[in-house]
Amino acid sequence: MELKGKNVLVLGLGISGISTVKALNKLGANIIASDLRAEEELRENISQIKDLKLELFLGTNDVPLDNIDLLVKSPGIPLEIDIIKRANERGIPVFTDLELAYRINPAANFIVITGTNGKTTTTTLVGEFFKKAGYKTHVVGNIGVGLLWNVVNAGEEDIFVVEASSFQLESTLKFKPRVSLILNITPDHLNWHHTFESYVNAKKKIFLNQGAGEYTILNYDDNLLRQMEGDVNSNLVWFSVDNSLSKGICIEDGCVVIRDEDRTYQVMETKDIKILGKHNLENALASISIGWIMGLDIEIMKDVLSEFPGVEHRIEYVDTIEGVSFYNDSKGTNPEASIKAIEAVNPPIILIAGGQDKGSDFKDFILSFKGKVKALVLLGETREKIKNTAIKLGFNNIYIVNNMKEAVYKSYEIADKGDNVLLSPACSSWDMYPSFEVRGEDFKEAVYSLKEE
Repeated sequence: MELKGKNVLVLGLGISGISTVKALNKLGANIIASDLRAEEELRENISQIKDLKLELFLGTNDVPLDNIDLLVKSPGIPLEIDIIKRANERGIPVFTDLELAYRINPAANFIVITGTNGKTTTTTLVGEFFKKAGYKTHVVGNIGVGLLWNVVNAGEEDIFVVEASSFQLESTLKFKPRVSLILNITPDHLNWHHTFESYVNAKKKIFLNQGAGEYTILNYDDNLLRQMEGDVNSNLVWFSVDNSLSKGICIEDGCVVIRDEDRTYQVMETKDIKILGKHNLENALASISIGWIMGLDIEIMKDVLSEFPGVEHRIEYVDTIEGVSFYNDSKGTNPEASIKAIEAVNPPIILIAGGQDKGSDFKDFILSFKGKVKALVLLGETREKIKNTAIKLGFNNIYIVNNMKEAVYKSYEIADKGDNVLLSPACSSWDMYPSFEVRGEDFKEAVYSLKEE
């Protein structure tokens, strides 16, 4: 895609927006950038592009579109806002960085991972595989690293391991990765997509343009994904924790195996995979599927999986104070993710939850407690909604707090020696924090403060 001399509007100056501005500058585009936040809030981001030639609109997105050739929006910006509607009426293409990256370099080695839960752990694992195998590897996308700047500076053999959100996939048109993976799909981001069907359709875009030369990996244990088999036009590979597969990656007698036609390859015993929980076993099998397709040595994958400690903010052990242990699962941004964290942590659990309301139903979340959760400490926008659901289902040991420090201190106050305090909010962070990472750091700081006292 030729961008030299084109007028490109970048909407949003977060991580992806800054990466996009830098890439467009290198490609010779005329850049206009807009963000609803004031300059003071964006000072750190803007400092990265202060020497570049561009026109800035801050505190507004009321930007003239008369001469705009392309609009590149940050993934989380809703498609219904006025400026995007006006762009659509004028026939101006609206991309996210994922689509633009493909248009700039369609031959790139894009390995793209999506799903409601497990994306970051799987993306990180796959990146570690390729790095250990000696490839120049870019782990980018929704994981918190801008995609486009890496794409315009990459060599032909570079590997791109991309974590893709439904927001990024929603605005793709021709995007086609070499390998696509969907880990699972459960209701999420319904406040943005409006319906579960729209959310599912956005996820499916990861493989819809793929053909005979590409690969699609799906979780056989997810009934919704199993129903997508007829929509896949590429080489389909299944992985499964719960089912034996005649072809694919599965578990047999406590061992991860790869079945290819009439041959079976043993990878490793499941007990030797360092990251905990059934959900992480799924992530491990999914990552092995990608490594196998891309021809990586089984021993390399085995070595990484036996050493990989997990990702920050994903059931991350923080500290133990007087026999009470604290775990940070701030990445539990929806009920299904938090259910998996509850399953992975030993009881008794004091659970800290609550955050922005994404339209989720918390019934299954409460039902997952099954005697493991002894107390529930709630904060954020959804605290009353979760509380009311819990009471209706017979769970009454609930405490309401105003901030994270209160939540940590209250949890410790009611804990007994041997209890585990788990932050797994089942909600996004955006009612109180700019990201789940900042929320997790606040939790850890509160734990460290408690220990000092």
